Amino acid sequence: MDRVELKGGVTLSRLVYGMWRIGDDADTSPAHVQAKIETCLDQGITTMDQADIYGGYTAEAFLGAALRASPGLRDRIEIVTKCGIVAPMGRHSAAPCKHYDTSEAHIHASVEASLRDLGTDRIDLLLIHRPDPMMDHDETGRALDALVAQGKVRAVGVSNFRPWDVELLQSAMQTPLATNQIEISLARIEPFTNGDLAFHQRRRDPVMAWSPLGGGSLMTGGGPVVQVMDRIAAAHGVDRAAVAVAFLLRHPAQILPIMGTNALSRIAAIGDALKISLSRIEWFQLYEAALGREVA
Repeated sequence: MDRVELKGGVTLSRLVYGMWRIGDDADTSPAHVQAKIETCLDQGITTMDQADIYGGYTAEAFLGAALRASPGLRDRIEIVTKCGIVAPMGRHSAAPCKHYDTSEAHIHASVEASLRDLGTDRIDLLLIHRPDPMMDHDETGRALDALVAQGKVRAVGVSNFRPWDVELLQSAMQTPLATNQIEISLARIEPFTNGDLAFHQRRRDPVMAWSPLGGGSLMTGGGPVVQVMDRIAAAHGVDRAAVAVAFLLRHPAQILPIMGTNALSRIAAIGDALKISLSRIEWFQLYEAALGREVA
């Protein structure tokens, strides 16, 4: 498994395990969560993607219970988590409406809650989950810088930010923003041409890709994209998921796909995407199918 170094010195596995559905599993016991992590580790997948809001603010605690039950497991993984979304559920059930909060006080409180729920003394990568239209970039930047200086967070980044949002926040920070987690897949190809990937490629910031299977649509749907995926999958002896992820891995922007599933058998197959390397022609066949026309 290739590893990718972020600004700030944190390294992540090229494939990331997403834990946003961990609370939906019928079995959320520490032993079963550990089995998922071990299945990832067997493939060299060491990076676990979390967020405070996942599972109605419960997902981090499920991971934390597994880490407490298995001393030493924490040092074998990297934890990515996010903050900034306040929804009327769980610890924020009294919130009058869903909103964003990137204030200094909220960021620090969120990190303390994440550290407590995860049962750890540090977060490897903290992301601001969504662009906040009321963000005071000086205040948000000051909070992120302080968390890094305190050692509670090793690296910081953003999620779902556009280039101008990144530049605004970065302008008020000493710590480099290490990554942006955005939606990219064969079902959402806009970042390849709307400037999002180009911006980060110029900055040499690896990009994390959420929903690389198009929310499951690429696994269950039909149409030209799936037809091309199936043809390429058959030629390489892999499944559709491996082709969809290989499409992202092939791009020079150093995309880190985040794969989320609760089934151990599917977790064990995440690494199949590394078994193939798409040719440029195969990449463009997939891209044109997703585009719905040939390139100009």
